[in-house]
Amino acid sequence: MSDRPSRRAFAARPADPEQWIKSANAASRDGRPAGYTARLTIDITPELRGRIKIAAFQRGITVADMLRDLLAREFPTDEGDPS
Repeated sequence: MSDRPSRRAFAARPADPEQWIKSANAASRDGRPAGYTARLTIDITPELRGRIKIAAFQRGITVADMLRDLLAREFPTDEGDPS
């Protein structure tokens, strides 16, 4: 047996996913106002990234704002039945 502490995983799965999702509404760690508190990371091709950046530039907005709007339209608060 080793005297070293065991390595922990980078992130553990939440025991209660509903509570985990709701906890994203907590205050930000850096003390700034919590306008947007959750971060979403996705893997895309460099070509798609380029197209997204060009579209945002042509619209005069940031990529983040453009994607927030797109996601809000696709996943509205009053979801209803998606079928």
